[in-house]
Amino acid sequence: MVEINRREFVQGSVGSLAAGILAGSLAQSSGVARSEDQQGFLVAPFRFDVTPPKGHSLCGGWIQPVVDFDDSLEAIGYVLLGPEKPIVVCAVDWTGLLNEAHLAWRTALAEAAGTTPDRVAVHCVHQHNAPFACLESERLVLAQKDLPHIVELEYFDECLMRGKKAVQEALKTPRSVTHISTGQGKVEMVASNRRILNDEGKLVNWRGSASKDPVHQQLPEGLIDPWLKTIAFYDGDEKIIAMHFYATHPMSYYGDGRVSSDFAGLARKRRQQDEPDCTHIYFTGCSGNIAAGKYNDGTPESRVRLTDRMYAGIVASEEKLERRPLTSVGWKMHEFVPTPRSTLDAAEIEKNISNHDNAVVNRNRPSYMLTWLRRCENKVPLRITALHLGDVVMLHLPAECFLEYQLRAQSIKPEGFVATAAYGDGGPWYIPVKEAFPQGGYEVSVCLCEPNIDEQLTTAMTDVLA
Repeated sequence: MVEINRREFVQGSVGSLAAGILAGSLAQSSGVARSEDQQGFLVAPFRFDVTPPKGHSLCGGWIQPVVDFDDSLEAIGYVLLGPEKPIVVCAVDWTGLLNEAHLAWRTALAEAAGTTPDRVAVHCVHQHNAPFACLESERLVLAQKDLPHIVELEYFDECLMRGKKAVQEALKTPRSVTHISTGQGKVEMVASNRRILNDEGKLVNWRGSASKDPVHQQLPEGLIDPWLKTIAFYDGDEKIIAMHFYATHPMSYYGDGRVSSDFAGLARKRRQQDEPDCTHIYFTGCSGNIAAGKYNDGTPESRVRLTDRMYAGIVASEEKLERRPLTSVGWKMHEFVPTPRSTLDAAEIEKNISNHDNAVVNRNRPSYMLTWLRRCENKVPLRITALHLGDVVMLHLPAECFLEYQLRAQSIKPEGFVATAAYGDGGPWYIPVKEAFPQGGYEVSVCLCEPNIDEQLTTAMTDVLA
């Protein structure tokens, strides 16, 4: 596969479909029929299966591979059509899409929709019994001959083909979007902060996605965003798409080889059963330092409880949806090249990957680090985007951002309704705020950027939210 460069990342390639890109008229777009008296915006929801086959690696190959399936994994999204080029937004039940893999997804969906990759946002929900795809990392581990796959390329390409077909089919029967609505509901007893700080701001304890430690259960929630936000599209009085946003790591338990969309995906599926004519999509917000550890002991019973609570939050967020006409759509973008972590040494990382005495996690995981270093050397940027729907904004962020970025985004635009989706391009891994770096801890140890990522990301958010 050809290495990506900056020009490819910024512009992408739509090949022979370039003639189908909109130029002020939807009549040219991907075969969408539009009558002369039809005004406003159209939307085409799509979904397709991305469940990995038995034996496929999960979470980068350092946990048990697929042995069975508790439920399926899906990619769900929509194409939004108006007087400008189409916009595509998609959420995927995978752990992550990083670097070249993220670009491949955006390019494939762009080609199918008749647009360009810079107008496509793809986010992962971040379940862990799921694929964690980085194509350059896959090439690095394949060269070792004795390591498990990061992601099997045949399966990866199959998912892209399914995605293109799903988008093309959806565009044959788009729906009018006349109104949007917003709402929020409080989620009880799910999210908690992973990093426990004392009064001096020092990290004194840490709890992950699950814990049986009574101390972790007794400690306070810490800083969270308790609100699950919903943005919905309407055709007249009919709700046709509902997008839900909440900030927490969405894992109850994992590592047993049983594929699952876990409690966030299961809550989404239950809501989908309630309203089969409305496409429900779930986006994980800024959850780098947020998980369910206070309320989750890692048992199947806890998964059921967390699913019930997430479902209740979704229902609550839709109880008082404020519907108003959709009068304008805007798309804003800001890109920057992060500074790679100075502690990352390419030669040392290569030694770790090729050291056959290392555990798999200490060989596969460094492949992501080496890929990131090479990307930064080639100055391939991160792209931050925002979809503006009147005074409503959907903010698209990369990787595992700390919750503070989500709260910061809301403070940047206090007069509007801001819903944040993180886990876009996962190349940087964790993105802490600058105050966290001197505190240390797990998230800081696996952050691949320098602390100035805080200023760069905040500047980008401020720009696209304006």
